Amino acid sequence: MWADKYDCELADVFAIQSEIAEKIADQLQAKLSPKEKRAINERPTSDLAAYDLYLRAKELIYGLNPFPERENLFKMVQLLDQALARDPAFLLAHCLLARAHDNLYFANYDRTETRLALAETSVRAAVRLQPDSGETHLAQAIHFYWGYLNYDRAREELAKAQHALPKHAQIFQFLGLVDRRQGRWDEAIRHLEHALDLDPRNADVIGDLGDTYFNQRKYGEAIAVANRALALEPRSAFLRTYPAWLGVNADANLAPLRAVVNTIEAEGPSSAAVDVAGILFQTALREHDPAEAVRALANIPSEGYIREADYPLPHAWGEGLLAKLRQDAPAAGAAFIAARAETEKLVRAQPGNAKPLTALALMDAELGDKEKAIQEGRTACDMLPPAKDAISGVLLLSNLARIYALTGEKDLALEQLDIVSKLPCGPTYGELCLDPYWDSLRGDPRFEKIVASLAPKKASP
Repeated sequence: MWADKYDCELADVFAIQSEIAEKIADQLQAKLSPKEKRAINERPTSDLAAYDLYLRAKELIYGLNPFPERENLFKMVQLLDQALARDPAFLLAHCLLARAHDNLYFANYDRTETRLALAETSVRAAVRLQPDSGETHLAQAIHFYWGYLNYDRAREELAKAQHALPKHAQIFQFLGLVDRRQGRWDEAIRHLEHALDLDPRNADVIGDLGDTYFNQRKYGEAIAVANRALALEPRSAFLRTYPAWLGVNADANLAPLRAVVNTIEAEGPSSAAVDVAGILFQTALREHDPAEAVRALANIPSEGYIREADYPLPHAWGEGLLAKLRQDAPAAGAAFIAARAETEKLVRAQPGNAKPLTALALMDAELGDKEKAIQEGRTACDMLPPAKDAISGVLLLSNLARIYALTGEKDLALEQLDIVSKLPCGPTYGELCLDPYWDSLRGDPRFEKIVASLAPKKASP
């Protein structure tokens, strides 16, 4: 309906944005309220360099392929600190900085009181600058959600943010995230779909919506969402691989995933191997292929982490799994001991966090310390039950079943699996069919019945 050309200095970018917004509103014959007119002409900062730093930081989290997440988050903090050094009154930068700190804390990349305090400082700065701003309320909501797992308070702040910013996609995104933590799966889908309608190119929302379908074992919908992301960035190795990875979980067929990976590798050396290293490592374990596992693990930085479920594990954990695949018990034991030492530091530093504790339990199970492993696994489940967190709580219970299987407690493992297999976020058909963790249960009719219950449904003739 409207288009125009602009040729002027970049320093006038804010004026250009305001002019474009006004012209489009006129063309659509929209009646702007005085508040909307003020918003159109409001400048987020008077410092163009600070704004550039903010946009570069924002792209790291809202870009089409925001990987690797950990490095991106630390880079965000660096860029936003620079922006705020130039303009301490830059509200949007304070809000995005709070999100970066909270994300580092929530994702267990730096779950320390220092990191949480940095997030709190940024939120308070936003409150001081504009306490009634929708962006400020959104930052507070994210802080309650990621920083304190306080979903009710997060929902209250989101309602305030929505009143000020009724068409802000991120508000509906976090409403969906809160919904699923509280087990409101239908509402979560509705809010995330609406967020994507408002911001169709937002990779962050696309990922959350796909994960939500996946958690409910709605694989067809999850794959469709993954293909939406791929359409936006068709050259991304991760996004090219991900739909086939989802398919493995649905039907336990590794052939389509292997075909995609082989095609990518045949195109020549690139950074693709790093982008899909985590998927390739897990695939190699499922294929019982030590050579492939070696190649994949080599592309995961030694100081990096291997993500299982929703918590990261140290690189030494992968080395232990590789040695176990090679049937090299001494090397596996040494690697698991190293992984345990690193994880135990996290447990001591984060006594209220169930995720490092469940990881420690896995390592003790691999090391043959049965009583300690089971005690740690059960304690982690008690700390964060599904009633408190419908995602992490179920993943902790699934991990407890794995600990039971590794320690020879077959009856307890099957009892636990029977429970979590009926819940969203429980194990997938592909996991139970292919993951070596369940090898000790194979052949037991009770296990095969659970696996069959998750098998893809055959189409009616």
